Amino acid sequence: MSKHSQATERQRGGFDLGRLLLEGRAFFALIAIIIIFSVLSPVYFSTNNFLTMSSHVAIFGLLSIGMLLVILTGGIDLSVGSTLGLAGVVAGFLMQGVTFDMFGVTLYPPVWVVIILTCAVGAFIGAINGVLIAYFKVPAFVATLGLLYVARGVALLMTDGLTFNNLGGNPELGNTGFDWLGFNRLFGVPVGVLILAAVAIVTLLALSRTPFGRWVYSTGGNARAAELSGVPVKRVQVSVYVLSGICAAIAGLVLSSQLTSAGPTAGTTYELTAIAGVVIGGAALTGGRGNVRGTLLGAFVIGFLSDGLVIIGVSSYWQTVFTGAVIVLAVLLNSIQYSGRKKRAGKVSEPRSTDPQPPGPKAPANPSSPSSSADAARVTSESESTAGKPATQH
Repeated sequence: MSKHSQATERQRGGFDLGRLLLEGRAFFALIAIIIIFSVLSPVYFSTNNFLTMSSHVAIFGLLSIGMLLVILTGGIDLSVGSTLGLAGVVAGFLMQGVTFDMFGVTLYPPVWVVIILTCAVGAFIGAINGVLIAYFKVPAFVATLGLLYVARGVALLMTDGLTFNNLGGNPELGNTGFDWLGFNRLFGVPVGVLILAAVAIVTLLALSRTPFGRWVYSTGGNARAAELSGVPVKRVQVSVYVLSGICAAIAGLVLSSQLTSAGPTAGTTYELTAIAGVVIGGAALTGGRGNVRGTLLGAFVIGFLSDGLVIIGVSSYWQTVFTGAVIVLAVLLNSIQYSGRKKRAGKVSEPRSTDPQPPGPKAPANPSSPSSSADAARVTSESESTAGKPATQH
């Protein structure tokens, strides 16, 4: 085995601490945040506080999972924050009762109907995004930015700029139970966290065990090659935006339930937090790289950092500064990680020759073999015929 091969084997199988820290940065960052804030505040490291913070993280986690699906295909969804706000407003509007003046009646749908209709609104917004991007070739940034304003404007129109309060419902009307999403616990765990876990598990299985998951990764890796290979790229693009809209709607339901109110400005700038969670988790903004585990860790990093800063009394302005710094650092580390992979792949794919050969036709390995003799004769005849022709003057 040559020296280069031995070095390559050591590079593949050897222990690289820097690479380990780089690839597991979200996990190590989360551990560091827990340790630092536990030292700074005696109330931070407690089971009850962790569960409370996890219920806040559930909002970011749901948005980040939907954003992950979009980013894996090489897209971006800037409308998730406004979709979250609109979903909460739709839920609040339905919980207040829907009046039909023509018939003189007011209907109070049960909670499960409210949830289904709200998720349908999120899916509809995602479908518009997907169709614009996949079939009309509108850039993802422009399409989702437009829907950001449209969804926020519709929410403001529905509420006239006000907030829907008292979403608890009335037992006589049969529309109670909405607060179950935000306040109830099962086995001591907040329902919002369990919803996040269920969505994460379903998404993980879809990406790793189904053809849809392979289509998503291949679309983000090279959409043209995937389409030539038979992948329904356009349908995949529409699907991921629909799923992102549904995740945003679920997050809006959980948030409005936690707040017991629904305001048209809820979820402002949450799209940036969702992108931050995906990037901190190690996904590439160019598509094709990322996973659910890393995205969840990224969401917990953002959530635990924000809540920790609140607990120790840091100003909200500084919280914004710290969050922005974390996003920039995460993008920088992603760039370092993936550029390092490209360099290593290039080194492995380019074999080095230990014995450089002089230019000109190569001598046959075995002159006595018939094929080698024929090749040598062909090269000789080609050389003679070339030598006999006059050189072309330019």
